Amino acid sequence: MYSPTLFRSFFLGGFECSTHRRHDGRRLDLLAATRHDELAEPDYRALHQHGIRTARDGVRWHLIEQRPGYYCWDSLLPMLRAARATRTQVIWDLCHYGWPDHLDIWRPQFVESFARFAAAVAEVVRDETDGVPFYAPVNEISYWAWAGGDEAHFNPLARGRGFELKHQLVRASIAAIEAIRAVDARARFVQIDPVIHVRASSDRPGPQREAERLRLAQFEAWDMLCGRQWPGLGGDPAYLDIIGVNYYSDNQWYLGGVTIEPGTADYRPFADILEEVWTRYRRPQLIAETGAEGDARGPWLSYVSKQAGQAMRRGVPIEGICLYPIVDYPGWTNERHCPVGLFGFADTAGERPVYREVATELREQQRQHQYSDVAEFVCTSS
Repeated sequence: MYSPTLFRSFFLGGFECSTHRRHDGRRLDLLAATRHDELAEPDYRALHQHGIRTARDGVRWHLIEQRPGYYCWDSLLPMLRAARATRTQVIWDLCHYGWPDHLDIWRPQFVESFARFAAAVAEVVRDETDGVPFYAPVNEISYWAWAGGDEAHFNPLARGRGFELKHQLVRASIAAIEAIRAVDARARFVQIDPVIHVRASSDRPGPQREAERLRLAQFEAWDMLCGRQWPGLGGDPAYLDIIGVNYYSDNQWYLGGVTIEPGTADYRPFADILEEVWTRYRRPQLIAETGAEGDARGPWLSYVSKQAGQAMRRGVPIEGICLYPIVDYPGWTNERHCPVGLFGFADTAGERPVYREVATELREQQRQHQYSDVAEFVCTSS
């Protein structure tokens, strides 16, 4: 049975921090939309009340570098200080789909600017906080390449350029890691992407080879980062530190888009997916995003937690499970209330309601895993 060592609690809370521009040109800022940017300290304290001492949170590049090369830290310093005041360990997302308007994501200057920005963030984090810093350089390279580079769902609103965008984001991640390590050699990095399963429909025999090709594409960004694919990008095993896997109930589908429902014959157990990632890379894993909506939240948390436990009993190094988002948020495209979190929208006094069913299930899974609050934790380079 694997025992986690990296984070202060086995269960983490993730704050939605997307900052991309939609197809209509509007920029989202989910930290502001959920008021987490102004309520960071009470939000972190609320996590602690539920045995969660580690969080995923965001650094908003578009606010910090509004002019080329000039950094304003007003949006970040209060959050850093809230984390320090509450002794909350944070994994900081540096680029969660958004970038400053003065940059062209397709140009070499994007990579160079991101590296300078990452180094500047690392200096501030080093000076403002104690302990080993954790970063997610570029969130969901593979998903972003598909959504922004092939399907034009959000920025950079391209079609047919997904592989090109994936290369650019890999370059940016590598450059940021090098820049951060030059500032703080202790830094750890989580490379986050969805894990999926794709099959040709059993009742409509189809091109299983194409389904398998799509399934294997989930590994492309990680393979590029560690130098297995396209080594000219500069990949090396040193850039694949901690693997972050994102997993939701719609991450398995039949070729053509119909979701494979959990519990059906074609549904692949999540524990098997985690074990495949471990066998392929031999890197520690964080379930970096998982969750469900409405009444499905509790049962989904139970399923994912039990599957993680099965994987750990096989020796897979699962370091934690991040409930994401931990706070309800307004939908990206229509601003509807998405009831996904342990906590709801804040009222005028800044108080957030607690969804008791989620809290109850979380306590049960903490009891099962016995890692609700890891008081003594170890962070070692690997």
